Amino acid sequence: MSPTEIIVAVAIAVGIAGIIVPVLPGTLLVLGAILVWALEIGTSTGWVVFSLATVLLAAGTVVKYLVPGRQLKASGVPNKTLLVGAVLAFVGFFVIPVVGMFIGFVLGVYVAERARVGAAQSWPSTKVALKAVGVSIMIELVAAFLAAVAWVVGVVVT
Repeated sequence: MSPTEIIVAVAIAVGIAGIIVPVLPGTLLVLGAILVWALEIGTSTGWVVFSLATVLLAAGTVVKYLVPGRQLKASGVPNKTLLVGAVLAFVGFFVIPVVGMFIGFVLGVYVAERARVGAAQSWPSTKVALKAVGVSIMIELVAAFLAAVAWVVGVVVT
């Protein structure tokens, strides 16, 4: 492997890690790494792989919002609840390093749902919101893995 391919592989791995632990813009890192590789090799194979990765990651981004959004809408969890969760996740990220984002999101969704539907229904609504976020992460992760596989095939072919 060339030094560029090693750097690109590491950047793709960091991007995938950024999807699992949403601190880094994972999808953009994966796409950017593949773009760097395509620019470096400058062949039609490189550009085909980059185009395929772009389509896969763009489709993953669209689907990651559509599928969980439908689940949340069907269960009655409003966007305002997710906004409160996101705000507390942001605060938690700075208050408790590493895990604060996750704790803040769960706490924010729970507090917003408790205010909206009361104590009895707040935890079931929170679980629905957490499941939707998990599905969203999985969809984005699958798209990134598929883009990474396309890149690996491109490296092997060239």
